[in-house]
Amino acid sequence: MEMGVKQALKSLDAFPRAEDHLLQKTQSGAVVSIIGLVIMAMLFLHELKYYLTTYTVHQMSVDLKRGENLPIHINMTFPSLPCDVVSVDAIDMSGKHEVDLDTNIWKLRLNSAGHIIGTEYLSDLVEKEHTNHKHNGGKDHEGEVDSAHKPHGHGFDQDAEKMVKKVKEAIADGEGCRVYGALDVQRVAGNFHISVHGLNIFVAQQIFGGPTHVNVSHVIHDLSFGPKYPGIHNPLDETSRILRGASGTFKYYIKVVPTEFRYLSKDVIPTNQFSVTEYFSQINEQDRNWPAVYFLYDLSPITVTIREERRSFLHFITRLCAVLGGTFALTGMLDRWMYRILEGLTKSNSRTIVR
Repeated sequence: MEMGVKQALKSLDAFPRAEDHLLQKTQSGAVVSIIGLVIMAMLFLHELKYYLTTYTVHQMSVDLKRGENLPIHINMTFPSLPCDVVSVDAIDMSGKHEVDLDTNIWKLRLNSAGHIIGTEYLSDLVEKEHTNHKHNGGKDHEGEVDSAHKPHGHGFDQDAEKMVKKVKEAIADGEGCRVYGALDVQRVAGNFHISVHGLNIFVAQQIFGGPTHVNVSHVIHDLSFGPKYPGIHNPLDETSRILRGASGTFKYYIKVVPTEFRYLSKDVIPTNQFSVTEYFSQINEQDRNWPAVYFLYDLSPITVTIREERRSFLHFITRLCAVLGGTFALTGMLDRWMYRILEGLTKSNSRTIVR
């Protein structure tokens, strides 16, 4: 009975063994074996890397967040504007003025070579003369400089004269300005812009001689609406807009998409992605508007959740068996073909010699 069971099990053996004296080892078989082992090792490492690499899954849902603030990170360079004339202003869709805004903005003075020669800290942002502003791309106040403190008889006090002289010298020396920091605004549509609008209108006229001589060429090193996560691409990073012999206003229309990135460790990064279109409006001698760089943003009602995932171990084993088994079978076929070809050539040569 026991012998019968053993014989039955042996009959199911799919890998019968031949006697050692019946096996023949060849040089061609050794070459094919080495090639096969190298290929299998490479495929194994590739599959292991593929298994250990994470991938992301995107899901969309309605944005239910309310009452939160929107962080805006800025890092820009104005190579043709001294820091003394550059101002940063912000206003939201409701027309609320951002006075004493909890923010951190720095202005770095740059020489003509782009090296830092001084630093200035802005503790708050003040939006001036925008009481009638609506969210229409800044049309109601676009290009206006501050005229709230108009000098009597178009004259200048001593401080204004010193400032005009200082700025003119800075422009002659090729000074620029780098503006960087963070804004923390309400989570509603709005805009922020960087311009010379903070200057008294007569001071601005005295410095530049008119709007057409204000050069708002700029390089956007970084503009983001929250912390960065792996794989994010901010479309305005390293954007360069240099004007030569012209002046005008740049407008960037931004659609902000609320985003959550969830790591494998279950940590969550709340942030925002955005898309952008841009528009440039050239200023002529007849225009009263002063050049500026506007960033007009609106929020999408849809939020995107990005989850980090890893492939299952069963998936890894399945792929590994498939590629290694396929390679082993292919090298076995190649070995048999080479053996038969070499054997045929050998027999043919032997017959020729005999004749």
